[in-house]
Amino acid sequence: MSTTTPTTTTSTVRPFPGADPVADPAAVVAGEHWRVTVLDAGAFRVEWSEDGGFEDRASTFAMRRRLPVPSFTVDRTADGGVLVTTERARLRYDGRPFSPSGLVVETIGPDANRWRWGQEPRDLGGTGRTLDDVDGRMPLESGVLARDGITVLDDSTSFLFADDGWIGTRVPGRRDVTVFAYGRDYDAALRAYHAVSGAPTRMPRWALGNWWSRYHPYSDASYLELMDRFADEHLPFSVAVVDMDWHRVDSVPPRFGNGWTGYSWEPSLFPDPAAFLTELHRRGMRTTLNLHPADGVRAFEDAYPAMAEAMGVDPDTEQPIPFDPTDRRFLEAYFAVLHRPLEAQGVDFWWIDWQQGRETGLPGVDPLWLLNHFHLLDSARGTDTADGMTFSRYAGPGSHRYAVGFSGDAVVSWASLAFQPEFTATAANIGYPWWSHDIGGHTRGVRDDELATRWVQFGVFSPIMRLHSANNPFIRKEPWAFPAEARAAMGDALRFRHRLVPYLHTMNHGTAEGTALVRPLYHLEPRRNEAYESPNTYAFGSELLVAPIVAPRDPVSRHGVARAWLPPGTWTDVFTGTTYAGDRFVDLHRTLDTVPVLLREGGVLPLAAPDETDATANPTALEVLVAPGTSGSFTLVEDREGDPDRTARTRLTWDAALAEFRVHPTEGAVDVVPGRRSWRITFLAAPADGQATSARAEDRFSVDLDVDTAAGGAVTLGGPPAVGLDARPAVRRVLEGAQAGNPEKLAAWQVVSKDLPRADRIVELGTVGLPESVRAVVAELLGSVHPSGH
Repeated sequence: MSTTTPTTTTSTVRPFPGADPVADPAAVVAGEHWRVTVLDAGAFRVEWSEDGGFEDRASTFAMRRRLPVPSFTVDRTADGGVLVTTERARLRYDGRPFSPSGLVVETIGPDANRWRWGQEPRDLGGTGRTLDDVDGRMPLESGVLARDGITVLDDSTSFLFADDGWIGTRVPGRRDVTVFAYGRDYDAALRAYHAVSGAPTRMPRWALGNWWSRYHPYSDASYLELMDRFADEHLPFSVAVVDMDWHRVDSVPPRFGNGWTGYSWEPSLFPDPAAFLTELHRRGMRTTLNLHPADGVRAFEDAYPAMAEAMGVDPDTEQPIPFDPTDRRFLEAYFAVLHRPLEAQGVDFWWIDWQQGRETGLPGVDPLWLLNHFHLLDSARGTDTADGMTFSRYAGPGSHRYAVGFSGDAVVSWASLAFQPEFTATAANIGYPWWSHDIGGHTRGVRDDELATRWVQFGVFSPIMRLHSANNPFIRKEPWAFPAEARAAMGDALRFRHRLVPYLHTMNHGTAEGTALVRPLYHLEPRRNEAYESPNTYAFGSELLVAPIVAPRDPVSRHGVARAWLPPGTWTDVFTGTTYAGDRFVDLHRTLDTVPVLLREGGVLPLAAPDETDATANPTALEVLVAPGTSGSFTLVEDREGDPDRTARTRLTWDAALAEFRVHPTEGAVDVVPGRRSWRITFLAAPADGQATSARAEDRFSVDLDVDTAAGGAVTLGGPPAVGLDARPAVRRVLEGAQAGNPEKLAAWQVVSKDLPRADRIVELGTVGLPESVRAVVAELLGSVHPSGH
């Protein structure tokens, strides 16, 4: 094993790509002790300092202040202050230390409102640093969106980055805040936030598949045997996570302390690390190793002699080298000596598991920030982009630039699961899109097969799908460790995640432009009060709404339930085909094998074909689900690993009037996708009479196309599909499975079978003595959209 320093001299310390922190002078209005910068029509940076000095270096939040200058007017006031007016907002500031009377911002237009310095935050929340040991809800840090339309981000104490990329500290006592005043134009507020703070990281395609993670002392042989078992079970994975036992833990000599921190492979488990990592790559997997860097570098490490030399330490002294990321020499050696040799062996990225607080030797400098920032830059070295890959905890506003968030050691409980959908969606309010949770829970709790299954289903419809558990033989996530019902549901969910990768990677490109994959409903409908009352229902990309089931199922109906508000329009469940009228609350009941995932009317959802399981490759065969009630389109975006800026774009359109689905010619970097592809177009509806189909089921039918990528292709149906389902087959299945009286079920079935309007049957259903939980499931189905209108 090589322990020498790599020959590369690439410095980790460099300016963040795209950083441009000095504002255009035309955007600045200043006095002796104050400065106002108009960053956008609704974004104002306001500074005050007793010493008359102002800060132009980049901060952890603000990387770019040189932005297009919006139109604004300036009126000097008699008290020595200023009134700045844009098309969106009006800022009044008296030029003194901030006060409720002296710093006031008002929005202009239909969302007119007023904010004063010092008032209680009324934002919609952002996210939090970690869910470590949180069993249920936790307070959220602030975001930049509010129902009353004005929020403030206080950047006064964050640390800074000099022009060469190294860190700096602020002059104490200076105030530096950014006010966002956009009313309920949440998209505009987030565009302004990202314009100042930088774009979210664009994920490599492989990061969007399933991740296997478990705190367990695997060997190379046992890990690969597990991957073989997954392959035999047709369970796809694209990321291999190896927790801390990859390095020396129990074999550390006692005089050096414990083995929590380590950089040397444990030879008894991994005798040939490069061969192990190469084999994972051959299987289409990428690998991350866990880091706990707090204890620095001690003399038992393979890399200690090279690290000691880099730090000017005599290695014969065995003097420990402390972890100090504020020491530039240490930081450069930390990457060059400790990490790059392991990357040369095949490590793709690092899981930075920092748990040791927020303090360093420099005031206000958080070590977690430094680890996130410089690990990303080192990962992206040799490029002029920020598309590196890191996996670490959230550190505050601006953290969206640093790829995947590790949300911490989740407690195994229904309360933990119930909070995670809201926690994940609300993170979009601070522009943070890529949470990775311990799916299934990490620690404590009790075994609950239903809980584990529902958590996996949520994980499939979360940003990063990473199974994980503690170093406990009784906390398992392998599906075969569960009874048949849970095992089948977990397997179906994991397989569907890989089918989603074409859709997820298209959304990934959109996320890099500022639109998170997972968003609260009020991002879609900011002026509807109902959208704020369904926190666990969220948009999953442009086409889908998801309502995870996060509570135990009813023992009588055998269904779990999620209450959702559906925005206006019509919504079709991609798994059951059930179609719902929107603009209402609805209780969505599901058996353990499925979860409510609703495709918008006119929605077009591209999926990899079932046997296309390699998340590193663009598929040769795809299936497209279409909700055909109205026309719609979707542009599939694809690229090649390591070259994400060369994109191929394939427009998919459904014309309801012509009953035509078209795969348009691929444009852009056509060479990154196969020259011919098989497309299965699946309509979530019933076909017109006489329509030829490639496949047909109760709730859908399919037509196949073989398409030349450069030429495109189309299918025209013989007539418009019939949207909606006859509810009776689904109702019969519900009644058959219900743990309830047979006479009552028969009476209910007779009501359902009557030729009466749906509303009349729903009313009469309440008279037959059916248990309420079962009646609710049947009523949901009767209340869905039917082709007959009845």
